[in-house]
Formats: sequence, structure tokens, C-alpha cells
Amino acid sequence: MTYETIIGLEVHTQLLTKSKMFCGCGCGYASAAPNTHVCPVCLGMPGTLPVINKQAVEYAVMSALALNCTIPEYTKFDRKNYFYPDLMKGYQISQYDAPIGKGGSLAIDSDGGKKRINITRVHLEEDVAKLWHRGDCSLIDVNRSGVPLMEIVSEPEITSPKEARDYLVKLRSILRYLGVSTGNMEEGSFRCDANISIRPSDSREFLPKVEVKNMNSFKAVYQALEYESQRQKEVLAGGGELVQETRGWIEAASMTVTQRTKEYADDYRYFPEPDLPPLVLYRAWIEEIRAVLPELPEARRDRFMAQYGLSSYDATILINSKAMADYFENCITLTGPGRAKTVSNWLLGDFSRLLNATNTDIQSVKIGPEHLRDMLMLVEDGTLSGPVAKAVFEEMFRTGRTASEITAEKKLSQISDADQIGDVVRRVIANNKEAVADYSSGKEQALTFIIGQVMKATRGRANPGLVRQVIFQELGGK
Repeated sequence: MTYETIIGLEVHTQLLTKSKMFCGCGCGYASAAPNTHVCPVCLGMPGTLPVINKQAVEYAVMSALALNCTIPEYTKFDRKNYFYPDLMKGYQISQYDAPIGKGGSLAIDSDGGKKRINITRVHLEEDVAKLWHRGDCSLIDVNRSGVPLMEIVSEPEITSPKEARDYLVKLRSILRYLGVSTGNMEEGSFRCDANISIRPSDSREFLPKVEVKNMNSFKAVYQALEYESQRQKEVLAGGGELVQETRGWIEAASMTVTQRTKEYADDYRYFPEPDLPPLVLYRAWIEEIRAVLPELPEARRDRFMAQYGLSSYDATILINSKAMADYFENCITLTGPGRAKTVSNWLLGDFSRLLNATNTDIQSVKIGPEHLRDMLMLVEDGTLSGPVAKAVFEEMFRTGRTASEITAEKKLSQISDADQIGDVVRRVIANNKEAVADYSSGKEQALTFIIGQVMKATRGRANPGLVRQVIFQELGGK
């Protein structure tokens, strides 16, 4: 029996508002002491009344529009009842049958070309508190309780862990471009629950699904879904039955484990939130939001290819991060569009390598686009050779100094004097008789070795074209 894997994703992302969803407490609690960003509302005290955060509604509408959703004029909040220790009121204010956005889609690149993943809904709710487990007891920090949370639910149309990962990467990129969320999975501001099931390849009937939680990276999502798909197939192959349940991903053990039997919608006893009026989203207001939507990643990629002549590969990597794409365009403003490919090579090569090696965020780098512009000018006018430019760039990245300062201090200017290079070439030839003999007998790789020795002797400063020319002259034009 062969099986098809079916995956639907529920993404929860914290919104970048200053205050919480239903009260005035600040959302900047990351470095705050526990239980200091709280009030009677987010503590769930009796007699308190929630007030809707308008900015959160606007961010949700922006996101729904970017995901091609229909925005109904009427929406409302509901009470979702369940009793967990991190839920202060014993219920969560969420949305159920009248979400802010519905019927959207997101296109991903798959093996067969573009694949559209339909989006069921985009809705708002409030985040829960955070539990800290210490031995045989648990502590609770209410700072996170009430932070605006947007949920984006896909249709069960994803058919592989790779597609799931690609969907999440693209969705996070869109939210970051909109500026509505940091999208940092490791900080919990972008979280994913995955519903996964399998079915015989020749069947349209779904088998019981499993919801997988506790995945805090794209890698974890991929690995958890790979494991769970295989586990379900093995259960059926062994004559067992699948049950609808919630399982948690244990990264250290690379496996999922049962957490609880899955609840159904009826178990939550949804009913309209009595303390909040329905929301009427006027069409004119929605169109005002649509008019100020920024250029989204896919459109920016296409423009980079058309406007700057970049390859699809280069443009795709550049636009994955809005900060990197902005940095690139700021560089092009200074250097001119004719240097787009050169700038792209530096950013995707040495610049990205140094960012990763030093775990540095691009907003925190010491060098700006003007640093790269000045270095490229030194390369173009012959002051710096390619190999030396790499060393200068690394020094610039580390210290924030300009290429001109580093070049002058360390005397790194390219050597273009034929007599000076000739002295080095003759010395290298005298010390490498075997390589000279190999070259004379027709072994072309020997020339590469001799050139390398000259560049090594000049610490990469010699003009490579002139080096080759002088070597030809010294070896009789062979």
C-alpha cells in the first residue's frame, strides 16, 4: 500500500503592537521581570472589560489582504473555552465563524512549478501566559498573556514536509515585509502547529489526523512531519489504528509523543464574546490599507530580475530577508544599477558568510552601503586586487573602518609597476626550476602555480594580468 501525506498548517504570529490585544499593558516584555507587564484585564480578574486594539485589527487586515483573502465587513470575537493553567480567564478571546480574512492563498515553488496553497482563515486572538517548569512545580509569567496573536490557517493541501517548510518560509517573509511581526520562531513570535494525516494514494477519504506541536524552527517542522508521516504508515502496516490526537515534538529524541486526545470544535463551546461588540470593517478603510501595502517579496524578486538583470537564484536569496533586500538597493543607489551583479556577489558571498560566522543581524553591522561603494571604487581603479579586496572587506566588517583607511594603513595598494613585478617574477622562477621545466614541456597548470607563487610573494597585491604578462616575457613567450 502506498500512502499520500496530507498537511495543514496553523500559524500563530505575535503582532508588533505597542500594547496588548484587549488592554493597555505594553508588549515589550522580552527583557522584563516576570509579571510586571500586567493589569486586571490580562490577569483575568472578575469585573474587568476588554477593549479591542485597533492597530492589531489593522495589521490583521493588512496580512489578510497580502494573502489574497476576502475581508468581510462584519466580524466578531468569540469565547473559546478550555481550562489550562496558562489561560488566565479559563477562556480565550478568539474568533470562530466570522474571522477577519477568509478564502486566501499563498503560492510556493514546488517540483511541478508554482503550487497554490489555499488559506482558510486569518483571525485575531490573544496569547496565553507562559509556564516555567522547575522540578516538581511550575511558575507562571503573565507578561505574555493578552499579546495580540494572529492565526493563519491553511487548507490541508500540503503534501510533503518540504512544501510545509517552504510555505512557512514564504509566509514569514511576507509578514516581515508588512512589518506586522518579527517572525522569530526561536523567540516564540512565529509558531506553527501542523495537522498531518495519511491516506491511500487512490483514496480521497482522510484518515484520523494528528496535530503536532512544540516545533520552534523550520528544521524542526520538517523533521517532525517526516517522522510523523513515517510513524503513521508503520502503525497501519502493523495492523494498528490511527487516532485523532495531539502529539509533541521532542527534538532531543527526534520523535513525537502523545500529549492528549484531540479536542473538537464543540469541545471549546464557542459563543460570541458578550463584552465586545461586533466589528464593522468599512470598505473605504480596507481600501485605504490596501493602498499602502508595501512591495511584497515575490514582486520584489521579479523586479530585481527585470530591473537589475539578476538571476532568479540571486534575486530569490536577496529578497528572502527584507533587510538584505533593502541593503542591496541602498548599495545600488550609491553604485549605480550597472554594478548590481557585483554588489549581489559581495552580499551573497563574503557579507553573508561574515554575518553567519559572527551571528550578526544585518541591522547591527558596522559597515553601510557607502563602505561597499568605496571598496568597489578602489577595485575598479586598480588600487585593490580581488584577493586583497576580500581581506579589506573582512577588516571593514570587523572594525567599521573604510577601505581607503585600511588600504593606506596596511599599504595594500595593488602593485602595477612592471619593474617591481619583474623582480618578484625572476625570483620565483629562480626558486621553482621544476615548475618552469614543466611549463616549458607544455604543462599549463605549472603556469597557474608560478602565478600563485608571485601573488603569494606580493601578499596578493600584484596586478594578476601584469604578472601573467611578465612571466610570459621571462619564459620566452611560451
